[in-house]
Amino acid sequence: MMRLLPLCALLLLPACDNFRRLGEIGKTPDLAPLSSPSADPAWRTVSMPMPPPPPAPTEAASLWRGSRTFLRDQRAAQVGDLVTVLVGIEDRAQLENSTARSRNNSEAMGIPHLLGLDSSIARVAPPHIDPSNMVDLSSANSSVGAGSIKRNEAVTLRVATTVMQTLSNGNLVVAGRQQVRVNAELRDLQVSGIIRPQDIASDNTVRHDRLAEARIAYGGRGTVSDVQMPRYGQQFLDVVLPF
Repeated sequence: MMRLLPLCALLLLPACDNFRRLGEIGKTPDLAPLSSPSADPAWRTVSMPMPPPPPAPTEAASLWRGSRTFLRDQRAAQVGDLVTVLVGIEDRAQLENSTARSRNNSEAMGIPHLLGLDSSIARVAPPHIDPSNMVDLSSANSSVGAGSIKRNEAVTLRVATTVMQTLSNGNLVVAGRQQVRVNAELRDLQVSGIIRPQDIASDNTVRHDRLAEARIAYGGRGTVSDVQMPRYGQQFLDVVLPF
């Protein structure tokens, strides 16, 4: 009986999620409440190697501080400011590899005379053995391989992000999330990364290829996603079956 407990516990693990999904039958997926990305348990403060901060210039008897402009810049610059990330991914890749290898070997060896012992060998060996052709070896092998990869991906979207952290060199850590529910399907968009203030355009937008350490996620859950996901039993067998 005790031996069956681990197996029962393993079978009940996916059932816990099934109970939650059974309670969502006939309902649309719930939207996540508004919250700060820093409240996510997976959030970590970014620590990057930074140069030493330069000393602040000071000038005696000057009314100009030099830290601000006369006309305020409306682009994101401080923690809490918003900046829109423009994601336009168009990836195309096509690779084709082929290999072929073959080898043939043949060896033949005879001992017609061996220090006068050939007559003794003939008496001991079976009558059908020919001393001049005692060893004949041959081998052959071949290997042929072919592989190809073809990808074509396109993702275009706009996500408003929030400046979560200002690094000592002036770079900004941004993170944003957007959820869209259409009927019973919930789409979840997440973008995070590090941007330079000078890469922010005048309309307070920045392209995704300007994000360092970019993390872009486009997924969702709902009735359509459930159909596309393999059953948990099939996923389990794909992991444990060795063949």
